[in-house]
Amino acid sequence: MKFVCAYLALAAGILLGAVQARAVELSIVSGDTGNGIKVLREILDLYEKKSGNKVDIVVIPPSTTDQFGQYRLWLAAGSSDIDVYQTDVIWAPQLASQLVDLTEATRDLAGAHFPSIIQSQTVNGRLVALPIFTDAPALYYRKDLLDKYGAKVPTTWQQLQDTAKLVMDRERAAGNKDIWGYVFQGNAYEGLTCNALEWMMSNGGGGIIEPDGEISINNPKAAAALDRAKGWIGTIAPPGALGYQEEEARGVWQIGNAVFMRNWPYAYALGNSENSPIRGKFDVAPLPAGEGGHPVATLGGWNLAVSKYSKHPNAAIDLVKFIASPEMQKYRTLKTANLPTIAALYDDPDIARQQ
Repeated sequence: MKFVCAYLALAAGILLGAVQARAVELSIVSGDTGNGIKVLREILDLYEKKSGNKVDIVVIPPSTTDQFGQYRLWLAAGSSDIDVYQTDVIWAPQLASQLVDLTEATRDLAGAHFPSIIQSQTVNGRLVALPIFTDAPALYYRKDLLDKYGAKVPTTWQQLQDTAKLVMDRERAAGNKDIWGYVFQGNAYEGLTCNALEWMMSNGGGGIIEPDGEISINNPKAAAALDRAKGWIGTIAPPGALGYQEEEARGVWQIGNAVFMRNWPYAYALGNSENSPIRGKFDVAPLPAGEGGHPVATLGGWNLAVSKYSKHPNAAIDLVKFIASPEMQKYRTLKTANLPTIAALYDDPDIARQQ
């Protein structure tokens, strides 16, 4: 009996040692927006229990422009400090040469995602990042204030301007001196580019550079859209909006000091959180359009890529697949209101109840 117990103890020790020997430490880098880091940590805790690996989060500022610059510095230096990069939807072509090809390793999972999103992360036949959520901006509006003053949800930028001014002026006259009509991302970074493209394209002004390479921004409709937006500063939008990114705009909105806001889906769950001053007082609608135009929304979304300089590429790929799985996309959607990239999740009853 003593021999059996000793043998079992020895076997258990060998197995434990083998597990510990296989366990690795990984790092993932992500920007800090809303409660994204908190939810990512919760997902990573689940992964650690499943795999035995340890994952550290490298948190960097939320500015997508700053993130992209830092990513390029790390990758250009061949740094192995970062195993997994959380990447914006438009970065794949610029970073592809320094990322691991995920095509074969994720073949069983990639087919569940929207093909167009997978295609956006495929460069020269190589899938270089796996989607974890997609994004489209919306117009957030205070339905209680619009109802109070008999105003309708605007469908054009001119209507937004007029309604924002009307409600703002009446609220201020009633003693609400801190309220503004509209907040958006006005800082000089990628977020402002998204806003500007939406203003111009929805006004019939085209983009900045067309698919054929033509520089198209120098036209009257684009100029009119930009002039209109310039006029918002100090009238319906606070002067400080020129420094706003997503979180600054949300901060003003969520404390109840804005009638309208342009932002991404993550702000919806936060606005309806338990202690939010605007809980139950707002709704969302498509972004407005120019007169005679159509609403335009830039495509957002985030993905996970594995650095080719990672010392543990197989474990890093396993981590990416775990975070991008249907189970974890559902978890993220219920926690953050981020939109899943897996088509079947739009029929999930739990997600449907949240919408």
